[in-house]
Order: sequence, then C-alpha cells, then structure tokens
Amino acid sequence: MSYRIDGLSCQPFEHLFGASEQELARHNARRVVADSKPGFPCRVILEDAEPGEELLLLNYVSLETASPFRTAYAIYVREALVEHAIYVDELPPALRGRTLSLRGFDEEGMLRAALLTQPGEAEAGIHELFDQPEIATIHAHNAIPGCFAARIERN
Repeated sequence: MSYRIDGLSCQPFEHLFGASEQELARHNARRVVADSKPGFPCRVILEDAEPGEELLLLNYVSLETASPFRTAYAIYVREALVEHAIYVDELPPALRGRTLSLRGFDEEGMLRAALLTQPGEAEAGIHELFDQPEIATIHAHNAIPGCFAARIERN
C-alpha cells in the first residue's frame, strides 16, 4: 500500500510571520527558539529546527470535521515562506525516531483504529492501518506531548 505525507502549507500562517509579540498573543501564538534537536518539528517541511532557530508555536485544527473527533493542538512552524514537503512511501525526518500514535479515520472523520508505534515501527503501522479498507486517512501524533505530527493519505 502506497502512502503520501504532505507538510502543511505555510499560507494559513503567513499573517503571523514577522508579527509583534502582542499580535502573536492575540492569535494565541508565541515565537520560540529551538534549544535542542530533535524537539521542534516544523509541520511545513516536516524536519526538526536547528538549535537557535526561531519558530512560531500556535494552535492548529488538524481534524476539521463535524464529528466528536475534531482535533486542535499546538504545532511548530518555521517563520518563512517555503514550499511544503511531500514524502511518498517514506517517513519525513520529523517522524523518524519518535514514538507515534497513529490514528486511522474513516471518510466521516470517525476514529476506526489506532496504534502506538515505537521508533522504527511507524511504516509497518501505516501499512497495518491502511490494510483496513474503512481507513481513509491516518493522523500521526507525537505520543508523549500528543501534538499533531502529520496527515498520512493513501497514495
């Protein structure tokens, strides 16, 4: 089963690039500086920021559906206009080496299956979930902090 992982478009966040701390606060966002790697995964390019690099920390609705599973949580975004990353049949750097919660949703946004994968097990987990025909999309979340990591689609 082939799969595809797209980073988020930076377009919805552009209005926050270069914004003052007061303006960011009005949008419940913060500017942060990465102090470790890994630790600050950008959801646009799906790679961890380098120590010393600035990012925006903001709330993002990762499952915008009219179901009980509608989801929003904090994500990091590099403060730059860049093309979003696309990975086909390959995990992006921000997902490698992490414990992930993989959540399989049907077309109506209802959770149908979920797996906890240890580092090195995510690809097997993706294939296991997509072997179930009712699974339309998978959301990967970092297991410990719980934040949205990426959306995984059938390719």
